[in-house]
Amino acid sequence: QLSDQQKTSESPLSWFGGVYLPTALHPLNKTLVMGGKWKGVDSIQEKRRSFLHGFCKKYNSRKKLQTHLVHLVSRIYVEDRHRVLYCEVPKAGCSNWKRVLMVLNGLAASAHNISHDDVHYGKHLRKLDSYDLKGIYTRLNTYTKTIFVRDPMERLVSAFRDKFEHPNSYYHPVFGKAIIKKYRHNANEEALKTGSGVKFKEFIQYLLDSHRPVGMDIHWEQVSKLCYPCLINYDFIGKFETLEEDANYFLQLVGAPAELKFPKFKDRHSSDERTSAEVVKQYLKELSKEERQLTYDFYYLDYLMFNYTSP
Repeated sequence: QLSDQQKTSESPLSWFGGVYLPTALHPLNKTLVMGGKWKGVDSIQEKRRSFLHGFCKKYNSRKKLQTHLVHLVSRIYVEDRHRVLYCEVPKAGCSNWKRVLMVLNGLAASAHNISHDDVHYGKHLRKLDSYDLKGIYTRLNTYTKTIFVRDPMERLVSAFRDKFEHPNSYYHPVFGKAIIKKYRHNANEEALKTGSGVKFKEFIQYLLDSHRPVGMDIHWEQVSKLCYPCLINYDFIGKFETLEEDANYFLQLVGAPAELKFPKFKDRHSSDERTSAEVVKQYLKELSKEERQLTYDFYYLDYLMFNYTSP
């Protein structure tokens, strides 16, 4: 995957001189954790960390990997007060994580009164690629780096439901129109004009097409390409399936104010049923056996890295 990015070099300064896979896991600093109730969460956390580290050691046969520095850290948000780096994985609790980062940063008193638009379009939080090289290196080496992931098929269906089953002024005209035009035979004029009503099967045809009519999007991009978990040695691996527990333990680790808890609310379309394994099953029924297999293959690395069971 990296060779194509290597070809798009912009400036020698914007490259790592080589990223080395760490030979050992750095122990998590647990000095700020209060009470014994986090024992179980901590034990699971250590297993996830060593699993990912083992996976990366096994599959990265080249000891030295090069990739574009700015691209590598472009999804990582910075919170300087508590020395936190958070890599954003859409549809895995990222809106509420950004709210928490804003509170940690002193930009809001509570996570509960920050609107969706303020979170995503307010430009309150800095990303790691906005710092100079020294600033990037220093933060990567000294801050607590976290990533929160989700079962790949659940994440995919959640993204589809959010972007294509609700009115959307960006995804319908940009992605919807192109998808309907290419994959729907005898599409009517209205559908071609608005891009609304994309079917899940059409969306999957687009996803698996090597000549996509429109590019990829972060909401369904693989985590391996969003956050580079084998190049950036994440200290903490949270999962959407245990989101609140993981997030609140992480907040303890970084010394967050005791009253700050990870928000429980669903960010948008709150009346909709959450995308669960049962909901995913219904969507996968629309696909052929081959399409289901190819979709799994598309996210194969994400399944492996984070030890998710294949559907």
